[in-house]
Amino acid sequence: MESAVRLRAAVTLLGRFPALAGVDLDIIPGEIVLFKGPNGAGKTTLLRLCAGLCSLSTGQGWVLGHDLNSERRMVRRRVALLGHRTGLYDDLTVIENVSFWAQAAGASSTDVDEAMERLSLTGRLADTRVARLSAGQRRRASIASLVVRRPELWLLDEPHAGLDQQTRDTVDTLVRGAAAAGATVVLASHELERIAVLEPRVVSVVGGVVRADDDPTDSESPDPSSEAEDDRRVS
Repeated sequence: MESAVRLRAAVTLLGRFPALAGVDLDIIPGEIVLFKGPNGAGKTTLLRLCAGLCSLSTGQGWVLGHDLNSERRMVRRRVALLGHRTGLYDDLTVIENVSFWAQAAGASSTDVDEAMERLSLTGRLADTRVARLSAGQRRRASIASLVVRRPELWLLDEPHAGLDQQTRDTVDTLVRGAAAAGATVVLASHELERIAVLEPRVVSVVGGVVRADDDPTDSESPDPSSEAEDDRRVS
């Protein structure tokens, strides 16, 4: 079976800093995989590499069969990344944003309605401009914009951040459903006990290198003071 993600000695530099320092990794289609590790370890850079949003400095990589050295643009058409930035247009309404991404992916108006319903974005909220939304509402709109595209590879960076309990449960249901339908889901999160209910394969990321791990709840606690530094390095 062809890997959904295959990396060999992958190195990515951010400036002169090696955010990834020689990654070997295989992820098979339909897997749910958790990247865990301390802030600044390279988890977000690894997600962005898989999304075709940053380049390899050295090494080799393939995502959904596309070479990351020569076909990054093709990768972007088949994957979706939920990152720290919303990926939304502030001057458009929620439904206009979701419809935009649906059209780009060839999805139908029925798909839009379903995504809006699943993320509780119906009624007045649907016609509200993104600039006027709360942080949690923006996050829900971002998730709806991802879901409606039905990507083959879901890349989720702290997917439960800023969400209420009901929406967190919805995200878990969506992840399970996507994997059951054959999509591959890769998450980066510090909320290990929360993610453990998804029964992911766990990969630790330490110093820009990955290694397999067995226990999704056995990890050092993140240092909140280093969050800003981590964002600067990997954004």
